[in-house]
Amino acid sequence: MRAHLARVDAVIVQAVIAGALSFAHLHDLAEAAGQGGWKAWAYPISVDLLLVAAWRRMRAHQRAGQPAGGARLWFLVALAASLGANVATAGLLDLDHVPASLRVVVAGWPAVAFFGGTLLAHEPRTAEATPVPVSPTRDAETPSASPVDELPRDALPAPPPDDTTDPIPATAPAPRAVALPPALVDRVQALAEEHRATTGQPADPDAVRARLGLPASMTASVAAHL
Repeated sequence: MRAHLARVDAVIVQAVIAGALSFAHLHDLAEAAGQGGWKAWAYPISVDLLLVAAWRRMRAHQRAGQPAGGARLWFLVALAASLGANVATAGLLDLDHVPASLRVVVAGWPAVAFFGGTLLAHEPRTAEATPVPVSPTRDAETPSASPVDELPRDALPAPPPDDTTDPIPATAPAPRAVALPPALVDRVQALAEEHRATTGQPADPDAVRARLGLPASMTASVAAHL
C-alpha cells in the first residue's frame, strides 16, 4: 500500500512540476508578444485546457471503437502550442524583440482555441457498446416442420389415380379402293399378265403399284383390277 502511494505521489509531483513550468513558459511568451496583465495568465490556461479536453475526448472515442480524428487534431494543435512556447523560451528567441509573425500567432490563438473547444463540446457523446443478448433460435440448417408434415397420414387426402397408362392405339382404317382410269386399268392388267407369263405366279398388287409409280394408298385399287 505504501509503495503504491509512493508511486502515485511521485506521478502527481512530476505532473505538478511539468505543468507549472509549461504554464510559466506560455505566460512569458504571451507577455513578450504584447499580451500583458490578466491576458498573459489566461493563455496557458487556454492551451492546457484544450490539451486535456481533446485528450479525454479522444480516449472516449477510442474506448467506444469510434473514429477520433477531430479530437486528435485539436490535441495536436494544443500540444504544438505548448511545445512551441517551451522551446521559444529556452533562449532561442529574444523575448525583448519578438517577431511580428509570432505576435500574430499569439493574438489569433483565442479564436482558434474557442473554435476547437466549441467543436469538442458539441461532439455527440459516445456510449460503450453493450452486447445484445441473442435469443436461442432453431438451427438455420434444420427445416421447420410444415403443418402438413404434422398431420397423421390417415388425415391426408389420397393421391389421384395414376393415368399414365398408354391408351390402346386405334386401328387405322384400311384404305378404300378407288376407281382407276381405263388406260391405267389396261396397264395394270398388262403388267399382271407379263408377270404371270414370266414367273407362272399371280402378280403382287404392291409390286405392280410400285412399277407404275403410284402411291401406297393405291394398292387396294390396283388389287381390285388384277
